[in-house]
Amino acid sequence: MNNENVVSTDILIIGGGPSGLAASIHLADIIRQKGLNHRILLIEKGGSIGSHILSGAVIKTDVFKRLLPDVDFSEIPFDAKVTSDSTIILSENGSFKLPFHVPYMSNSGNYTASLGQICRYLAQKAEEKGVEIYTGFSVNEILYQDGKVIGAKTIDTGIDHHGNKLENFQPGTRIEAKLTIFAEGTRGPLTKRLIEKYELDKGKNCQIYSLACKELWSVPEGNIKPGEIFHTMGYPLNLKEFGGGFIYGLNGNKVAVGLVVGLEYEDPTFDTHDAFQAWKTTPFVSKFLKGGKLVEYGAKTLTEGGYYSIPKLYTDHALIVGDGAGLVAMPSLKGIHLSIESGMLAAKTAAEALSKNDFSESVLSRYELSIKDSLIYKDMYPVRNFRQGFSKGLVVGSLHFGTQLISGGAGFCGRLKSHPDREATKTLSEFKGVPFKERFKGKLDFDKVLTFDKATNVFYSGVHHDEQQLVHVKVNNPESFQTINIKQYGAPEQFFCSSEVYELHTDKLGHQELRIHAENCMHCRTCDIKTPGDGITWMLPNGGNGPEFQNM
Repeated sequence: MNNENVVSTDILIIGGGPSGLAASIHLADIIRQKGLNHRILLIEKGGSIGSHILSGAVIKTDVFKRLLPDVDFSEIPFDAKVTSDSTIILSENGSFKLPFHVPYMSNSGNYTASLGQICRYLAQKAEEKGVEIYTGFSVNEILYQDGKVIGAKTIDTGIDHHGNKLENFQPGTRIEAKLTIFAEGTRGPLTKRLIEKYELDKGKNCQIYSLACKELWSVPEGNIKPGEIFHTMGYPLNLKEFGGGFIYGLNGNKVAVGLVVGLEYEDPTFDTHDAFQAWKTTPFVSKFLKGGKLVEYGAKTLTEGGYYSIPKLYTDHALIVGDGAGLVAMPSLKGIHLSIESGMLAAKTAAEALSKNDFSESVLSRYELSIKDSLIYKDMYPVRNFRQGFSKGLVVGSLHFGTQLISGGAGFCGRLKSHPDREATKTLSEFKGVPFKERFKGKLDFDKVLTFDKATNVFYSGVHHDEQQLVHVKVNNPESFQTINIKQYGAPEQFFCSSEVYELHTDKLGHQELRIHAENCMHCRTCDIKTPGDGITWMLPNGGNGPEFQNM
């Protein structure tokens, strides 16, 4: 990117994940086919494409054949084709294999993969088609003119913790565009503001989320076969907690393991990272890791609200794609193919807007209409009530799911509502269950061979942040935070954060305060979602800061 303070482009895509890259590739193809010449500019906050990308991942691959029709499928860097697919019910010391697939959970024909590697490959294809990709640029501001989106501004750099300019201060760059496509991923800060400003979620269910912790291991030959995958239910979660684990056999004697937990749990001391470590100690899971070594660690949030939580996806001069739009199908937690589909549909709409030089809602609304005639609708509408049905626990949720299976997804209660995850958290005095550390007593002494503390895991994520910059997580109301979040809830951030950003410090006089170690941040954004009371706002740090994932 040049040193001028203003850059102009026809299309600005914010985010270098699968949806943003798919949009850029497909739009470049359409423009070339029409013999036109339009500038497509994609900016990514990570230091490189893929460095902030994390997924399981088991991918439905058919959409890639439509995105890249001229590419030999074998060229795309998928890992192993799924050869076996099992669902396991876990207890602390035992396991039971279900003799059937949970509906919508079959992975026949799918491939395991590193989504980061897939995105690097897609970025290469995009650049070959003329897309300009700039990595290491963070944007924290949407630009408006006459109440309409006209682009975005990269953050000012060379600023200390207090906002004072340093000798190396550089003002951010204004990127002005005819159309801005928001492809930031889950709980993107600009997407969040866009939805709030234009009330794009009016009449919709609120979005709900899960937090996934994942490790990549190198294991001895024979521990697991490539393409052999398992999903687990049960331990370490109880009947009031939603989620499960995954074990994916990869080529090269690698295995990806992880635990995904819905963020609507009640216990203010629940710790997904530590629950993940306890999960690995079960005989069923630990056998796959025996004799192996940890290679990488990461964490991210996922959208689980489903079809009824999809916001309005357009406004004048702007579209929303991918995870930021909530395009994840449950219960399979499949969203990569839907992200790519949404990017392609957005590209078609963008091409039409370019040809008409009309970026108003009347033209851009065709993007949302096209979604209702796509595999996004096909995959998400039949399970539109799935996740909400589990808000009262697994027993009630299973009954809801059963009625949905025989009624085309409607269930016997019609549209089910969702509630913000932070509202589910009980205060310390309200919570009547067994606190997390008591539940897992004896399981949280990490040996750094099979199980790891957060600080050790963070090392394996490659996280780094510039020392001199504004802290990118902000307590919205320090006064109410002290009286409500700390005193009533016990500062649940110290537990739900997967990378030890938050520490509750108590001095000699008994005064408590929250200390923020932003340098550890994994960019999962759980704090923006789960913090009770007036909450915490997560913003982007300097470009290139954060994790440095290689194969996640």
